[in-house]
Amino acid sequence: MSVLTDELLARARARLEDLARLQAAGLVVTNADFYPSGVHYPPITHYNPITEEEVFAGYVMPEDGRLDVYAHIPFCRQRCTFCHYPLKLGPKMVEEKDRYLTAMETEMDLYLRRLGLDRIKPRSILVGGGTPTFLTPGQLRRFLVAFDQRVDLHASTQFSYDVDPNNFLGEEGAERMRIMRDHGVHRVTIGIQSFNPTVLRLMNRHHGRDEAVRSVELSLKAGFEVNIEFIFGYPGQDLENWAENIEEACNLGVTEIQLYRLKIDAYGDYQGPIKQYLEKYPDRVVSNETAIMMKQVAHDILNKHGYHENVLRRVFSKGPQHYSHYAHNQCCRLIDQIGIGLTAFSSLRNRFVLNTDNFDEYYALIEQGRLPCNRGLVRDFAAQMRWAMILPLKNRTVRRLEFEARTGVRLEQAWPEKIHLLKAEGLVEDTRWGISLTRTGKFFADEVVQQFFDPKDLPFPPEAYADGPLHPLQHTEMLDQGSGSWRVAAE
Repeated sequence: MSVLTDELLARARARLEDLARLQAAGLVVTNADFYPSGVHYPPITHYNPITEEEVFAGYVMPEDGRLDVYAHIPFCRQRCTFCHYPLKLGPKMVEEKDRYLTAMETEMDLYLRRLGLDRIKPRSILVGGGTPTFLTPGQLRRFLVAFDQRVDLHASTQFSYDVDPNNFLGEEGAERMRIMRDHGVHRVTIGIQSFNPTVLRLMNRHHGRDEAVRSVELSLKAGFEVNIEFIFGYPGQDLENWAENIEEACNLGVTEIQLYRLKIDAYGDYQGPIKQYLEKYPDRVVSNETAIMMKQVAHDILNKHGYHENVLRRVFSKGPQHYSHYAHNQCCRLIDQIGIGLTAFSSLRNRFVLNTDNFDEYYALIEQGRLPCNRGLVRDFAAQMRWAMILPLKNRTVRRLEFEARTGVRLEQAWPEKIHLLKAEGLVEDTRWGISLTRTGKFFADEVVQQFFDPKDLPFPPEAYADGPLHPLQHTEMLDQGSGSWRVAAE
C-alpha cells in the first residue's frame, strides 16, 4: 500500500494554491532558487571585513556570566554535493587534524583572555562540522579533554553533537559513543539526509539506508537524545519516495526529525557541487511546486506520527521539551554565544563576527596570537531592529518586552504598515506575548521574514518578485532612532 495517499496528495495540491497567491502578492519569487532565512541576519555572505579590536570594543559579558558555545571541526571523508562549506577531505589526514586541534585549543585560550575568563560557563554547547566525529577515538578524547579544561562541559543545559552515521558503527564507533557520554554529551544529530539509494548516491553520501538505521539504534541504546536530518527537493526524489522516507523516519523512535530544503546557490563560504551538477543536468532540478508539495506531505506524515514544530521551525519533535537549546538561544532568545574553529561565528548582543574560511589564514592568525575572525559588523540601530525581528519571527515569536529591550522601540511601532499587510494575508498574528506566524506563515516562514530585510540584503533581484502588496520593496519605512520620525531604508 502506498504511503502517498489521495488525502496527502490533495492537501499538498491545496498548498500550491497558497504558493500561487503569495507569488502574486510579491512574497515568494516566481522563478528562483529557495533561500533559507532566520538563522543569521544579515546573511553570512554579506559581512564586510572587521578587526578583533572593532568587534570587542565596549563589549561586556552577559550579567549571568554565561555563553553558548559552538565548536567547528571541518573534516569529512568525502564532500556531499549539497555542502556549501570549506572542508579538508580524505580518510586519513591524522597529522592535519592534530594541527587543527592544537589551533583550536590556542583559539579557546585567546578567547578566554579576551573575555577575562578562566573557564567558560556555557548555557549550551554544539559541536558541528564538517563531520566532528570524523576523528580517531584518541583525537576525539583529546579534543573533549582540552575543551572541558576551557569550557565546563557538565555545566551546560544541553551538550549536542553532529554525527555522521558511519562514525557510530563498529568497535571504533562504540568507543566514540563511550567517550562522548563520558564527557557529558546529551544529544546527537545524525545527518541521514535520505534512505533512498539513488538519492544517497547523487548526494555522494558514503553510507546506505542500513548504516543510517543502525546508527540510530545504537545512539538510542547508548542513551543519547536523537535528532535526525533529511533534505528534500533533491535530484532523484519524487513525492512517492520522499513520503516513504519520512514514514520510515517516523518509525525509528527518535525524539526529533529535522527537514532542510536543498539550497543550490551557496549560502556559506563555498559553492557546493550541486550547482554545477544541475547546470549540467537541468532536467533534474526539482521544481518549486514539487518541493512545496514534498514539504506539505512531510508535515502531514510527521504530524500523524505525533511530531510537531513545537519550538523551532522545520524541527519536528515529540514534545516541547525536545529541542536544540543552542539553536533556540541563538535564534529565539538572541543571547550571546561564541564560535571556535574555521568559519565559526560569534553573536554578541549587538555585534556579529565570523572566523576566516581559509585554513592557512586560520593557522597564521592564531600563531600570531590573534583571534581568527575577519568578517562581521557592530549593528547600528536599523540593523539591530531587523535582527531582533527576523530571527525570533522565523523561529518562534517576537516578544514585545524583549524586542523593546533590544531596540528601545515598541514592537507596535516597528513596520506597522508591513505588519498590517502580513496580517491581512493571514501570515502573522498577534499573541498574548507579541507577534507570531500563523499556520500558513510558518510554512512560508523563510519568505515572510525577508519582508524585514534591508533591500541590499534581499536574496533575489526586485524583478524576481511580482508587483503585489508584499513586494519586499513596498513599505520599507522604519522608525528612525532618537527622532521618532520615519525614514525609508536605503536601497
